[in-house]
Amino acid sequence: MAKAKTSRKAKPLKTVFRPGPLTRLGLWLRRWMWRMVALVVAVPVLVVLLFKVVNPPMGIYMRAEAARLGVVDREWVPLEAVAPVMARSVVAAEDANFCRHWGFDVEAIRAALAEGSRRGGSTISQQVVKNVFLWHGRSWTRKALEAGITPMMEILWSKRRIVEVYLNVAEFDEGVFGVEAAARHYFGVGPEALSAVQAARLAAVLPNPKARSASRPSDVVRRRAAGIRDGAATIRADGRAACFESPE
Repeated sequence: MAKAKTSRKAKPLKTVFRPGPLTRLGLWLRRWMWRMVALVVAVPVLVVLLFKVVNPPMGIYMRAEAARLGVVDREWVPLEAVAPVMARSVVAAEDANFCRHWGFDVEAIRAALAEGSRRGGSTISQQVVKNVFLWHGRSWTRKALEAGITPMMEILWSKRRIVEVYLNVAEFDEGVFGVEAAARHYFGVGPEALSAVQAARLAAVLPNPKARSASRPSDVVRRRAAGIRDGAATIRADGRAACFESPE
């Protein structure tokens, strides 16, 4: 007797989704958007990491001054070759809480806003970002970039490296950049030989280097330098200089 044939149920047909042209375009645009976002984030990180170990070249402002003047005086010098009192003086003058903040001094910003100061409580870290990575000016674009790069630099660099770069990019007179050029320009000595008085006078010209002189100081510069000299001694005594005075 022949066996009855087993009936097989027909398998349901699978529906294959094929995106249309507009959907494919949207997916392509989304992929490229995320790639661009990753690139925008990765490039600054890589550049900041590079300048952690490689001395940065002239920034936008320094190049503009070199083009305007024909030449600028600048020679890189490691922090070990600078009198320690010079580093303490610029920190005392520009950012006394440098060792205690992560790139932004909230208390200084509040005080500056309350007093109507135009400087806005800018820290040494912010000034390094402006001089090395960005440009001078008060545009919102620059401020936004500065706000993003500053904490990144604080994470990737040591405080000692930030001070070292600052001392090599700060403008001390028209066309005179960095502490090595400034020490020889004003006092005829190398940066390692700067005295406490000389260091304080160099730091005193930083807010307005084209209008102030360290070698022929006005009464305003003399008074400011005296305060900076006391401040440098204070931050050494209370530990606010420890983060950049200790070798890495």
